[in-house]
Order: sequence, then C-alpha cells, then structure tokens
Amino acid sequence: MSQIDLGSELLNFIVQNGYTAGDRLPTIQELKADDLLGISSSKIREQLEVARVFGLVDVRSKKGTHLKPYSFAPAVRLSLMIALAIDPSAFHQFSELRTHIEAAFWHEACALIDDADKAVMRRCIVDARAKLTSDWIRIPHAEHRVFHLTMFKKLDNPFVIGVLDAYWDAYDAVQPSSYAPYAYLQLVWDYHERILDAICAGNYEDALAAFIDHTQLPSRREGGGASS
Repeated sequence: MSQIDLGSELLNFIVQNGYTAGDRLPTIQELKADDLLGISSSKIREQLEVARVFGLVDVRSKKGTHLKPYSFAPAVRLSLMIALAIDPSAFHQFSELRTHIEAAFWHEACALIDDADKAVMRRCIVDARAKLTSDWIRIPHAEHRVFHLTMFKKLDNPFVIGVLDAYWDAYDAVQPSSYAPYAYLQLVWDYHERILDAICAGNYEDALAAFIDHTQLPSRREGGGASS
C-alpha cells in the first residue's frame, strides 16, 4: 500500500483500497453515508471532478464512476494547453522536448514496429500525398499524427506515450493558425517516406538522422511554424 499522500481524500481512498482499472467506485452518497472519507459531499464532488479532469475516472450517469487505466497524457495536456493559452510560443519549447524524447527512445521503438505498423505508416504517406495532389488540396493533419504515434505506440512507457499524445493534441491546436508553402508540405512527406524506408530496411540510424533533419525544417523556412 502506497504511503504517498496525494493531497486528496478520494484519491488516497482509491489507492489505499486497491482499486484497479475498470473497478466501479462507491457513489458520493455511499461515500458520505459511511463517512469513508471524512469530508463533505461538496468536497467529494470537487475531488471527483479533479480526478475526472486528470483522466483518472470515467463518470457516467446511470453507469456510475469507474477507474480508468493510468494515462500520463491528460495531466500533461492540461498543463501544456494552459501554457499555450498564456504564451503560444511555448509550443516550440515543448517541440524540442518531444524531439529529444523520440530520439532517446528511437531504437527501442523501431525494434517494436511490426509489419502491420509499417503498413499503417505507409498508408499515411499514400493518403497524405493524395490529399496534397488532389484538385482540392487538404492538409494531412490526421495522417501526420498517426504516422508518428504509430512508431512509438508499442513502447511500454506511459510517460513517453503521454508526452507524445499531448504534443500532437497541442500540434492540432496550433497548426490551423500556421500556414506552410505547398513545396514545404511535400518535403515533409518526402522525409516521412525516407524515415519509413530506412526503418523497413533496418537502418534505424539513417531513419533517426532523417527524423532529426525533418524536425529542423520549420526553423529553416521563413516564418517558422509548428514542428514536423
């Protein structure tokens, strides 16, 4: 049993009683009736809302409150979005963190990529090029996210996955206000293809070099913009 004080009677109760993902938690009425937490109903509601915001519980009417699998992403995402609301330029600092994290886990992640993952990544490239070459050009935001997250999704590290998920949520939030030349977008996907080709060939170092190079594209083009 953890001796860490989480600063919340509700969270302490959940941990100390050994609840695991999927378990139904007592209702506010049950907690209050048995005085399990020693706090008021309004205080329980406040703490339950904090737990919900941080992605710890799933609260649904008629189905009750259930504990969710642990995810680092909600806490990072909330803090990051607050930072961006205060100063949008903070995204570039977080982009640097994301680049260093991916580079540090690159070889481990590449070794876990299977043929199905490679097929997903190849489809992202095909679909992205189709969007960029159609009569009505569309920006392949979704494909960009899926391509990169697929590379790391098998890592058994919720903190790495949480940071990367939060990065792409932030990317989706800031990218609509950032415009790039058509040639730049084509170049980004040329790099993605180089990365995947190198991974498929087992040349993880070449893939990493292409990844590092492509993350520097925004700083090399006039006007800056979101990281790739």
